[in-house]
Amino acid sequence: MNLTFPGTLALGAVVLLPATSFAAGSADAAAPAASSVQSVVIQGTRSDVHKQIADMDRSRDTFLLPALGATTYGIDSAAIDALPQGKNTPIDKVLLQAPGVSYDSAVSNPDFHVRNEYANVQYRINGIQLPDGVSGLGPVLETAFVGRLNLLDGALPAQYGLRTAGVVDISTPSQFQPGGEVSLYTGSRSTVSPSIDYGGLQGSTQYFVSGSYMRNDEGLENAMPSLNAVHDRTQQGKLFGYSSTQLNADQRLTFIGGAAVSHFQVPNNSGQQPLGDFGSPTLDSDSLNENEHDSFAFALAALQTRGADWDSQLSAYVRSTSVHFMPDVAGDLAFNDVASDVTRRSLLGGVQFDGAWRVLADHTLRGGFALDAEQTHVDNESTVLPLDANGDPRPDPVTLDDRNTRLGHGISLYAQDEWKLGQALTLNGGLRFDAMSQFVNAHQLSPRLGLIYQAGAGTTVHLGYARYFTPPMQAQATPTKLALFANTVQQPVIDGDDPVRPERSNYVDLGVDQQILPGLKGGLDIYYKRSTDLLDDGQFGSAIVLTQFNYGQGFSRGLEAKLAYEAGSLHAYANVAVAQSQARNVVSNQYLFDDPVEYAYIANHYHYVDDDQFVSASTGASWRVASTLLSVDGIYGSGLRTGFANQQHVAGYTQWNAAASRQFEPWNSSNPLTLRVSIVNLFDRSYVLRDGAGIGEFAPQYGPRRGYFLTVSQAI
Repeated sequence: MNLTFPGTLALGAVVLLPATSFAAGSADAAAPAASSVQSVVIQGTRSDVHKQIADMDRSRDTFLLPALGATTYGIDSAAIDALPQGKNTPIDKVLLQAPGVSYDSAVSNPDFHVRNEYANVQYRINGIQLPDGVSGLGPVLETAFVGRLNLLDGALPAQYGLRTAGVVDISTPSQFQPGGEVSLYTGSRSTVSPSIDYGGLQGSTQYFVSGSYMRNDEGLENAMPSLNAVHDRTQQGKLFGYSSTQLNADQRLTFIGGAAVSHFQVPNNSGQQPLGDFGSPTLDSDSLNENEHDSFAFALAALQTRGADWDSQLSAYVRSTSVHFMPDVAGDLAFNDVASDVTRRSLLGGVQFDGAWRVLADHTLRGGFALDAEQTHVDNESTVLPLDANGDPRPDPVTLDDRNTRLGHGISLYAQDEWKLGQALTLNGGLRFDAMSQFVNAHQLSPRLGLIYQAGAGTTVHLGYARYFTPPMQAQATPTKLALFANTVQQPVIDGDDPVRPERSNYVDLGVDQQILPGLKGGLDIYYKRSTDLLDDGQFGSAIVLTQFNYGQGFSRGLEAKLAYEAGSLHAYANVAVAQSQARNVVSNQYLFDDPVEYAYIANHYHYVDDDQFVSASTGASWRVASTLLSVDGIYGSGLRTGFANQQHVAGYTQWNAAASRQFEPWNSSNPLTLRVSIVNLFDRSYVLRDGAGIGEFAPQYGPRRGYFLTVSQAI
């Protein structure tokens, strides 16, 4: 029987499988000898499967959804494995290796910023956009399934919209032989994290599943500079599954699903004094018991079809997510005069279509659409102290419930033309239309233009312009019923609650990538962004949830430089970025600001946004010698903003991490055992990310102190 199954892309394993994993298009080294007629047929069939998988991947990445004109920084699975924590490195920490990405606390959601912007980042898996969450803590995706991760920013082509500060574009790797890994990551702060993954190719279907559990005693950044945090335990479980079936030589059907459930204790800030309005005046702040529970689950299906001159991908997706912050009611009343029990839930479903048509040799037309509907439920149950006739708090708490339910809709359409003006010059022009219906209704037609010039051997120049439309996150833009809090300690100082509006901006980006010497690549990029109704967010109160608001005007500008070197088994990189982001005049959710003097200053003066960091840098190197891998990496930040109207910044910092790993074959088989010893914050530098004094900040957050970790990984 001649089994000519076409192949499909699989979600790759987290593991080192040199004897069982194959690059797309490679021959199957494990096929039987050619002396058997039946074996010859099977070998040819599997080789065809591998080639068809590679062809479908290439068609999707280079023909259907190319990142024409965008600034791109790529990290593959081998580079991730070479990081000091290997594939136990969270995705957000992997992204810190890219230029223009700065580190922030987990409370900022996500705990990084691209070019000083707030959480305006989208994730895509195999070209399919993953919907937003609702301000949870920590990443919901892991590096287990990453074949290659590209960070796209700058002037994006028209297929990318809505969340545009950065696009984390994840391509899953190809794995043809069955295999996987069982791993245990353990070490400082009582860290225990077992995980397992397994994948392969069965007939015309590739598959991959993974699961992990983690617990430690520093789930969120320490609120103190001490070695160990007080009340900071976390437990996190994550599942992921992937299957992709080739229906015929030019069609494949893909299913992806995942779930993450996390529980966090909120770290206590030692030595705080009660306000004296409620409870014991000698209450110890170390006794507080605030917690948060987050969940995120998604499922999507995609059909990719390939023709001689066209390609398309149609996908449907659903996402459910929730956040529940649980206060210590008596303790929060003692220290803050208010205790907020906050629940945010969201259910979102949608469809996405992308198509490409090679009309002429020098013209490729692309277009597509996306439709979604989101149902949000926001419940803020606040226990507060009422005010007496003199405006002083009374020790008789009352509970006020502010609930809001909303069904919102979004639609996006785009069309673009890739026009090859010659051997070395490509022009990509497009139009994008976005419309939203949430707590406000708005729409925009946005032109995009990208020019790519191959200036010579090893030199590429890109110049782009993009008009952007960024809607607020529905659950974070929910209005508050301010009248509920009249004559209580939560009565706003600034009486304004204009609805949160979408941000509209113009973006210009110019960059060059250069092959400097054999093995040495470099790049330089400069950008400028001007915004109206600039979106920002912050934690305004003890509940670790973010609330959005708009500044009337804002701008960002910056310069990035990158270097990468590869010579045999030695790999090294270095990136540095300088940037400024400023804004003025709060035009929505004005009640969030409780200092009239600062509010008046912001209304008339440009000031730094709270996510601004002037200098961000990263560097690292890895060297493999036989079965031993040595690696080191480091980051530097000049400090995020703090103080009155964010006029100051916290102290600059550096953090270095290092590791050594070795691969063994103790079982006399092709499945190796790998041991890795990692040190996080090698020099044990204590540094503060946030000091709790900037706009939209509530409590300090410190970077991790030195930690020692051991990873034991067994290939299966």
